[in-house]
Amino acid sequence: MVKIAIDMMGGDNAPDIVLEAVEKAVKDFEDLEVILFGDKNKCQLNHSRIEVRHCTETISMEDEPVRAIKRKKDSSMVRAAEAVKSGEADGCVSAGNTGALMSAGLFIVGRIKGVERPALVVTLPTISGKGFVFMDVGANADAKAEHLLQYGQLGNIYAQKIRGIDNPSVSLLNIGTENAKGNALTKKAYKLMNEQNGFRFTGNVEAKGLMDDVSDVIVTDGFTGNMVLKNLEGVAKSIGKMLKSTLLSNFKNKIAALILRKDLDELTSKVDYAEYGGSVLLGLNGIVVKAHGSSSAKAFYSAIRQAKIAGEQNIVSIMKNTVGEKNE
Repeated sequence: MVKIAIDMMGGDNAPDIVLEAVEKAVKDFEDLEVILFGDKNKCQLNHSRIEVRHCTETISMEDEPVRAIKRKKDSSMVRAAEAVKSGEADGCVSAGNTGALMSAGLFIVGRIKGVERPALVVTLPTISGKGFVFMDVGANADAKAEHLLQYGQLGNIYAQKIRGIDNPSVSLLNIGTENAKGNALTKKAYKLMNEQNGFRFTGNVEAKGLMDDVSDVIVTDGFTGNMVLKNLEGVAKSIGKMLKSTLLSNFKNKIAALILRKDLDELTSKVDYAEYGGSVLLGLNGIVVKAHGSSSAKAFYSAIRQAKIAGEQNIVSIMKNTVGEKNE
């Protein structure tokens, strides 16, 4: 049985989409238990594997992250993180304030001994539909080469245990594929990653190949990763708007759209982040999953499923015994 603590009040569309996702999750997974933290007066769920714990405070998207974690002790986010810290829950999920959740992960759940900087990891879609693991996407704006090496170690485990990829390829995002390309950070990181034998390093990759299945795991610093992530999200939305505008521009195109409807739905599902769930803060002494602030019930459900798989696969213990021991 896996037990997940859930912040019922975090996110743009909470608590409605959270409750809808939780209801579906406990129905689909008979080995899942949920502790919901939030305003019990807004929860109508009644299930033997769902426990609701009332919280008097909520951390908003506008709250300063560290101050909110320190001052709002009875907030749904803080109490969900504390459930992970105490070992009562295997992991927690929230769609709330990203900075606050990362602070809760660092200051409440804590880092794995030997991990210098936890990283925020996402799974992004590719043309084939396979997807790739991408990190760091914003946990640390600045990074050292040693941190990128650890990201490769963490991402390798994540790809194996969460995505089910045997012997995944791990690459470094750079401005060219040649060994000597890049700035001082990427050159040193390349050297460190090329010399280790803990994962299958396949060299540098360029941003233009991200969606072409060039690698299973792609590593970069948090500043670059966050910029790339937001650019991909923006481009995907823009293409969607242009496609919709074109298909609805005249009667002939509308007929074509009806004929191609099934194929267009399949295309949409390939690039839908909701299929992959949330972002995971890797390197912590517990499972912390950040769902998108504007998550739908489908996306939040995927984040719950992601946390559940991580608990089943004992991903934290594996990281302690590999990455943690290597870097002590």
